[in-house]
Amino acid sequence: MSHNVDLLQVLPGAVIITQEGKICFANAAAVALLQAGSAADLVGRQSGEFVHPMDQVRSTNRIQQVAEPDQEGRPNKSSEFRIRTAKGQLRMVLISSVAIEWQGAPAVLMCGLDMTHQSEIQAQLRESEQNFRRLFENMQDVYYRTDSQGVVLHVGPGVRRVLGYEPHEIEGRTAESYYPQSSDRDAFKAAIMEKGEVSDFPGQMVRRDGSIIDISISSHLLYDHAGNFAGVEGIYRDVTQRKNLERELHRLATTDMLTGMANRRAFLETATAIYERARTHAEPLTLLMLDLDHFKAINDRLGHLEGDRALVEFAHAVRAHLRTSDIVGRLGGEEFGVLLPLTSATEAAEVATRILQGVADLQLQDETGHPYHITASLGMGAIRATDRSLRDMLDRADQALYLAKNRGRNQIASAEHEVG
Repeated sequence: MSHNVDLLQVLPGAVIITQEGKICFANAAAVALLQAGSAADLVGRQSGEFVHPMDQVRSTNRIQQVAEPDQEGRPNKSSEFRIRTAKGQLRMVLISSVAIEWQGAPAVLMCGLDMTHQSEIQAQLRESEQNFRRLFENMQDVYYRTDSQGVVLHVGPGVRRVLGYEPHEIEGRTAESYYPQSSDRDAFKAAIMEKGEVSDFPGQMVRRDGSIIDISISSHLLYDHAGNFAGVEGIYRDVTQRKNLERELHRLATTDMLTGMANRRAFLETATAIYERARTHAEPLTLLMLDLDHFKAINDRLGHLEGDRALVEFAHAVRAHLRTSDIVGRLGGEEFGVLLPLTSATEAAEVATRILQGVADLQLQDETGHPYHITASLGMGAIRATDRSLRDMLDRADQALYLAKNRGRNQIASAEHEVG
């Protein structure tokens, strides 16, 4: 063994021997090539530390390839790799590797020849590295790469702007650590494992200061030389401003600006989805249709501004007696709809009674300080097995509302049974 070591030491080419990725031997030429103080400064370090980020995947695959049983004793074809020395200098090295046995255990011997002395290549290398570094440092997106277990192996400096962390604080941790909801990460995993790549995939992450941002991810799967899943590589970017704008546009498109309730289109879309679920699972469901009594008279007598204020107060009184799971919307003018999931007609009648009482109890004043009161009429309709669509429930509740108004207003009528 000592003769072999002596022979390797005097070779003019750089020789490194690794076991499980760690350097266990480096000859004098390798120490000089990597600009280390001595071989002891290299032993124990991962050989991948010296490989340029853009060449790391290719380097790892080649090392794994020579370790295959059918490749024993056969070196792979020489190939050029960019490396960074211990002093941070960039060099181009022609490397070949072969599987050997070292001190009774499997190892990989790598031979390297410094090609950087060629001035033209050196200039191209320098320009390439400068361009790469400038792009990498200033890109708004965050480059990242994980292993097959989701542990972050490398992350770009853009993470400082996006998440507020230094790259070394991210590397070595699982990407899941930065998701506020595991469902987001699970959805991303399922999509990329199914398709092999994703583009503009939505999600959220938690910044260092605890705030939650919206992100867009574009990534692809990585495979080793044997075709096995080896990790994920890609970029993500902060799209919080865009998502906030989309949410605001959606709110404006689906909200009644006066009352803050869902508008007619949004109410009917949500109500249809809830109706379909209730019909599929045979769940109780009741619809209330409400109409502010004598609203035209309020507008004519007190003016439109006071009429608007009465509608707002009416909307607040309705909301006060609803659950978060209930759906309420302004269907037009002074007419409102309330959908009560998992609620029978009998239970809905109790809710309707509280709503009408709450409206009647409102203490309103016009702009001159004179008090006035408002009341409402209400029609109820519950889901039936014979219904073909939500429209059937709407028609019954609307007919019941018409009946309540014809009976003198400020009361409830039901398509199922009469309520006093």
